[in-house]
Amino acid sequence: MTKTSHLGPPLTPTPDAQGLPASERPGHASIASSQTSKIDICGLPVDSTSTEEVIGQILDRCRRPISAEAPPMTIFSCNVDMVVKAARDPSFAGTLSSATLLTADGMPIVWLGRALGGAFPERVTGADLLPAVSAACAREGFSVFFLGAAEGVAMEAAQRLQASHPGLRIAGTLSPPPGFDREPETTRPVIEAVQAARPDVLFVALGAPRQERFIEAHAGELGAKVALGIGAAIDMAAGRVQRAPKLVQRVGAEWLWRLASEPRRLARRYLIEDAPFAWLAIRALWRRAGGGSGRSIPAAGSDRPRAPLR
Repeated sequence: MTKTSHLGPPLTPTPDAQGLPASERPGHASIASSQTSKIDICGLPVDSTSTEEVIGQILDRCRRPISAEAPPMTIFSCNVDMVVKAARDPSFAGTLSSATLLTADGMPIVWLGRALGGAFPERVTGADLLPAVSAACAREGFSVFFLGAAEGVAMEAAQRLQASHPGLRIAGTLSPPPGFDREPETTRPVIEAVQAARPDVLFVALGAPRQERFIEAHAGELGAKVALGIGAAIDMAAGRVQRAPKLVQRVGAEWLWRLASEPRRLARRYLIEDAPFAWLAIRALWRRAGGGSGRSIPAAGSDRPRAPLR
């Protein structure tokens, strides 16, 4: 296991001349948060929200200590692959449904959400949230921790983000060994490393469904005020994986860009494993047309097809 690394100044926000951290100074302005509406998309309560609104809620949560009234905030990004995985695995559907925010990661989710009655102003991806939240934390004096990715990649991402956002406080980076989360004796050191770093925001990049299950199981003991599952976002922030051009993203073809970039790793997932999404979407739209779906969110794991999907 790569040891936790620390970059930048201490964890306590540096006071200004008035003895107040940046977030508490007179006249301080923050991104306004708002309550989002949840739309049932194939049995998952997906939030109709924007990146700016999510950042506002993260900052608001970071300003308050963890308590029974203010538990850690968890944020997952829901894409086509996760919808299909949840359809096959009710326990994973329950994990996704447990999140404080479940955002629409990918234009197919946005388009389906709009067709089911949600506003969905844009997609909100882990790859977008990582740099945007880091920039906001740099302005506000909050610390971040990067958990996951291959050895050394999280450190590269941290250094690049610090260069782009001076003042960003990196509480630590950690690249656990593959499969660490399968056994308590290998999971505990990771939890303790995050606890010791006391970050405000924890980015977890273990891939779905591992990162979501890890956050759901341990959010209460990690000590972070906000925990986000971000997939390959750390690799992208480190420059190891190139994102599609903005136009390709807007037209919903980023998956084709990634498939062309990593065909051996992604071909089976995109072309075979995720194919049932079309059927799930048609079923959801048919139910809405019949007056059912889209009006209320069923309990996690209910009315959901079991594997194999037919």
